[in-house]
Amino acid sequence: MAQRILITGGAGKVATSLRPRLAAEGRTLRLFDVVRPSGLDGTGPEEVVLASLADHDAVLAACEGVDAIVHLGGQSKEADAGEVLRANALGTYNLLEAARKHGITRVMIASSTHAAGFHARDDARYPDGLPADLPPRPDTLYGWSKASIEALARLYVDRFGLDIICVRVGLWFPVPPANRGLATWLSPDDGARLVEACLSAPSPGFRLVWGVSRNTRRWWSLAEGEAIGYYPKDDAEIFAAERIAELGEPDFRNDPELNRVGGWWCDWPLSQRMG
Repeated sequence: MAQRILITGGAGKVATSLRPRLAAEGRTLRLFDVVRPSGLDGTGPEEVVLASLADHDAVLAACEGVDAIVHLGGQSKEADAGEVLRANALGTYNLLEAARKHGITRVMIASSTHAAGFHARDDARYPDGLPADLPPRPDTLYGWSKASIEALARLYVDRFGLDIICVRVGLWFPVPPANRGLATWLSPDDGARLVEACLSAPSPGFRLVWGVSRNTRRWWSLAEGEAIGYYPKDDAEIFAAERIAELGEPDFRNDPELNRVGGWWCDWPLSQRMG
């Protein structure tokens, strides 16, 4: 069955990693970004739309003929309130409005762990790991903008009947960065598995899921992901010896940089980050 998937942020590192992993017979990837993705000419199984998520009309046009959306675009770092709300909240509103108008009901949204950054590890209360549907506790204005996206997604599920899965993404890298990545890494292959699960889960409604691999040192729950058919296979432990030799043995129970969802982002002075 033919399928066209709109991928926002289509020129970014995550989308570039995903493209070959999402390739399938009968599937077309429509890549939406302000810059041209590398390695293609806009024909064949990959299409290109050069525009901004802030441009309502461009987003509406880009959703024509689309079956599902993988929303990776927006501001990915801390910035002032106007920037993170324009790029993330307004951009996501434009996208969900376009989805509603075109009858697109399946959307995966890349939220962030920073939407829940000030939650800390709590093995006594959550022996199977922190649940993915923890209420928002953003650690930055960026995290606040991601929490607003989650709330907006809930609105479009409840009012308009869309199926939207918000993924609170950990560290989505080829190799887990620093010691924190030993717990919070999402491998590229598992990232693709998670996206496929988000696209195929039967009638999920609104869901929050951690974007994390099956790491030995993981302290976030996998139950919410498994409920939509996401079964990660990779484990950051294969990098542990190298990381520990470089940085020392991590203490994921007591070190505030390691036992809070947002890590050291929780300690950033907002005035300094925007200065």
